[in-house]
Amino acid sequence: MKSIYTFHILVLLAISTQLIAQNTAQQIDKAAQELATLKQKEKDLKNKLETLRLTKVKEDLKSVGYPKCSSGCEVVEHEALSLCYDEEHEQARWVAHILIPEVTDGNLNRTNDFREDDKVKTGSATLDDYWFSGYDRGHVAPSADFRWSKKGISESYLYSNMSPQLAELNRERWAELEGFIRNYVIANGRQVHVVAGGVLEDGLGTIGENQVSIPNLYYKIVLDEANKRTIGFILPNKDCIYPLESYAASIDSIEALTGIDFFPNITESWESDFDYKKWKSEDESVISDANPMQPPLPKGLFNTVQARLYEGDVITVCGKVVATKLSQKSGATFLNLDKKFPNQIFSVSIWKDNRNNFSYPPEVYLLGKKICVTGKVSMYQGKPTMNISDQSKVTVVDDAEF
Repeated sequence: MKSIYTFHILVLLAISTQLIAQNTAQQIDKAAQELATLKQKEKDLKNKLETLRLTKVKEDLKSVGYPKCSSGCEVVEHEALSLCYDEEHEQARWVAHILIPEVTDGNLNRTNDFREDDKVKTGSATLDDYWFSGYDRGHVAPSADFRWSKKGISESYLYSNMSPQLAELNRERWAELEGFIRNYVIANGRQVHVVAGGVLEDGLGTIGENQVSIPNLYYKIVLDEANKRTIGFILPNKDCIYPLESYAASIDSIEALTGIDFFPNITESWESDFDYKKWKSEDESVISDANPMQPPLPKGLFNTVQARLYEGDVITVCGKVVATKLSQKSGATFLNLDKKFPNQIFSVSIWKDNRNNFSYPPEVYLLGKKICVTGKVSMYQGKPTMNISDQSKVTVVDDAEF
């Protein structure tokens, strides 16, 4: 009888164990399904949020009025930008968009999906016009301004948003100007209206079968409506050897040059002001980009350029903190060494929970100082970065030490 009793007990234990295992597996499946549902809901909400922001952008563009040209061109509305296409010159006389603070947390990359603009009734320029022309396909509205919107980035690659720019302009001073405006939005947390284009006139040279005009000059104007502040820039289509502020101009002067009334619905007189200093973020007005420390550095130390060679390794990287940011959204601190965003070559992250491991606010105390940081190098969007957990991983150094 005892053996039969023991047998029943073992059978019951086996069944119980099996039921527990089945119950655990069911719980895992249920949790996985809930997580999948949450991820789908998050994706749907992000898509909805993007759509709402794009709608708001279009409303705000129209509130100040589309630019009015003295000569005819076709107004074309897209979701993230609007433009006026001039068939004679096969490009836009103006492209208008709004740069919003959400660009700060946007993490979308270039799409490079260059294509014709089907909304242009007369047909836009094409790849063949630019191919082997000696000119860059210069974005009038930069793709990086739309990092928060998949739709916006894609629209920025329409050929109606391109203009033939020499590489010396497109990749240098024009790119610097784009970053300058983004830095302003990031530093101040306010959106700005941006309108840009080539100065189109008779007698310009052309490229391609469609005879795309090559502007001698480009303009870009910015409006901070909330702060009643404006600034404009006129840059020649060549290597711009002077500092960016040398190309600042009033909107009034650009209107006279182009024959375009840029903000027709604004009656207040803001358009004569172009004080460059008002547009520099606080840290930019004090801290300049620095050259990476020249090797050889003391044994075991590396500069910010060398850092990318050591992905996955724990090393010590040295450089000057030229820009900092405390994210209001995540609570994390970010440091750029030697070069500011968007031209950063090495960055440091201090997550919210780790800020308590510092006796000082790192975004304030470290700004402008030369430091060495120790940690594991990882790559983010092609740039080396490092997460720092506590104050012991950061050493402030003096010029005399190198």
